[in-house]
Amino acid sequence: MRRYRWLLAAGVLVAPAALNGQDRAAVVARIDSLMSAPITAGRIAGASVAVVRGRDTILIRGYGWADLDLVVPTPPNAIYEVGSVTKQFTTAAILQLAEQGKLSLDDDLTKYLPDYPAQGRRISIRRLMDHTSGIKGYTEIAEARSLFMMKLSKDSIVGVFSRRPFEFEPGDALVYNNSAYFLLGLIVEKVAGMSYEGYLQKNLLDRVGMSSSSYCSESAIVKRKVRGYNGGPRGLMKAFQQDHAWPYAAGSLCSTAGDLIAWLRELHQGGQVVTRSAYRELITPGTLNDGTRLRYAKGLSVVDEDGRRMISHGGGISGFVSETRYYPAADLAVVVLFNTAGGADPSEAARGIAGIVLGPPPPPPAGVAYPADLAELAGRYRGVGRGAPVDLSVVVEGAGLKVRQGNGPLRELRYAGDDVFHGTSGRDRYRIIREGGKVVAVQLDLVSVVTRLARQP
Repeated sequence: MRRYRWLLAAGVLVAPAALNGQDRAAVVARIDSLMSAPITAGRIAGASVAVVRGRDTILIRGYGWADLDLVVPTPPNAIYEVGSVTKQFTTAAILQLAEQGKLSLDDDLTKYLPDYPAQGRRISIRRLMDHTSGIKGYTEIAEARSLFMMKLSKDSIVGVFSRRPFEFEPGDALVYNNSAYFLLGLIVEKVAGMSYEGYLQKNLLDRVGMSSSSYCSESAIVKRKVRGYNGGPRGLMKAFQQDHAWPYAAGSLCSTAGDLIAWLRELHQGGQVVTRSAYRELITPGTLNDGTRLRYAKGLSVVDEDGRRMISHGGGISGFVSETRYYPAADLAVVVLFNTAGGADPSEAARGIAGIVLGPPPPPPAGVAYPADLAELAGRYRGVGRGAPVDLSVVVEGAGLKVRQGNGPLRELRYAGDDVFHGTSGRDRYRIIREGGKVVAVQLDLVSVVTRLARQP
């Protein structure tokens, strides 16, 4: 299917009214300025950006440098490793197979991988898709990181994490988990009777017309593929080459900004690759065992930020970071790809672009007064996080409440009622848990981590 090749030709395809009366040149100039700033500051080497609203291609453009040694500018159709953006392709593959009756999302993992040591637990495919399985994430195992440049068999990689103790009981919490998506790739292979790479190419990339996208290779020569860098206090340095035996179904897609826009348009508006019923499943978050409604669905997060609903996912891999966003109410798709990890945040760039195109966000709802003494909430809280315990400090300042995670900065909270506090953007949430009338814990919800933090004595 080549329905979306029009996206690769930058320019206006419908009347400029798609920009709400704003001057188009001014909008593009503001995006250019936003994207050029971290490059000029030496924080990232280069970037590619695509912004499409409806059938109006506002911008598809490369910035900075594809290769600093050779001083090669970034072309608009530059190819990047997009890391965990891969996850939405993996879940789309699972949902295709489910629609064909070849599996059920409620099936136990061991139905397809019978040798997996589940340690007496039942782990549904759903729990793998929304990071609630409790399986140990291999990217959070310190001694595994030295192996990431080695080509190991899939069985060997599974062996790195499969016999580790569970982080929590399935469904008790959500902690972002690459091991779960590695297992989903194996399930795709088992059920489809072909390699994950082959399934991805045939049933997703080719059908959408993503001709510049493929499963990444650490050894193949790929025209227009940019070099990856790491940013830090000493400036930019070449990143090590990740062996793609490891990221696999959790993060081994290579793509362009234009191809990813084509994917977002098809996924959210097309219905040809993922049916509308499967799409609803894809973007509908589940619940934890205690009834907590999640905001991470299946390879995609569904959140309100700055008062706007968006469906998004980012990615990070050695030398590359990425962000894909779709704003349903505005039919706006934004893709930001950096060929530098650690220098700047593509999600903040995408947030800035959305603000430029859509205008200032609506004012946040007024907070309500906390009905008791805020001092009862002050203290330290601790619980399971991603690869390490989460430490949270809650302090009262003036008439308000602030939190600090680890050694990070203090951040202001707004009370939303029903014992729930929000951060200023609305993404982070904190629910007070009481037992016997006393505050005993805080449920931390950062979208990709939802966990209970016990109050420390």
